[in-house]
Amino acid sequence: MNRIDQLFQQKKERVLSIYFTAGFPKLEDTLPIMEAIEAAGADIIEIGIPYSDPIADGPTIQDSNMIALENGMSLKVLFEQLKEMRKTVSIPVVFMGYLNPIIQYGMENFCAKCKEVGVDGLILPDLPMQQFLDEFKGLFDKYELRNTFLISPQTSEKRIREIDQHSNGFIYMVSSHSITGAKTGISDEQVTYFERVAAMDLKNPRLIGFGISDAESFSKVSQYSNGAIIGSSFIKKIKDSKNLKEDIKTYIQEVIR
Repeated sequence: MNRIDQLFQQKKERVLSIYFTAGFPKLEDTLPIMEAIEAAGADIIEIGIPYSDPIADGPTIQDSNMIALENGMSLKVLFEQLKEMRKTVSIPVVFMGYLNPIIQYGMENFCAKCKEVGVDGLILPDLPMQQFLDEFKGLFDKYELRNTFLISPQTSEKRIREIDQHSNGFIYMVSSHSITGAKTGISDEQVTYFERVAAMDLKNPRLIGFGISDAESFSKVSQYSNGAIIGSSFIKKIKDSKNLKEDIKTYIQEVIR
């Protein structure tokens, strides 16, 4: 069974997914960061594939993308770094990236390598649903990869139900119509959106991302979903870390306390 499916069968609430950019802060930090994230108690690891134009991301993650690319990170390097990851990492691993570098790598080659190293799912914000259904769904199914679509406060009920129908794994609920890391705190308007989607009784679990940064915001959004995704705040914590393992442990355990 896919590890994402297994996780959500076993855990229905307060699921924590941690995002970081592969090859950041240093090129060889990818696997040690993954191991530290799992050891600290997070449930899902979301690895950002560095890209020169990450349109959905704010300054913090954009900066980490540029540093990772300057460090020499590429898909080839990343797959090489992850070839032994399932010896030390047991929780679900998801890639978050943009279509351009993946298409250049070759979608089937990419999916095959994901399965080979033990990646469980993909989040591709610029992949249109129709293109996914027409061109890629068969490949994702063949290599047992779960595909996650994003929804936002502006997404219509009709569209949300369509996404729910064609999704597996989980749905990524963008907490506000903005870039990652753009704001902190959860507004009444956002709560109304969370409640509206919760009332739709979707078949897929939902994780809320964008603007989640600490124990308070994690607990708040977890009342209306299966959990949350933290990215920009985590990137800031590890950027200048002198002891990644300890700093990651402290940060994540503070969030899930």
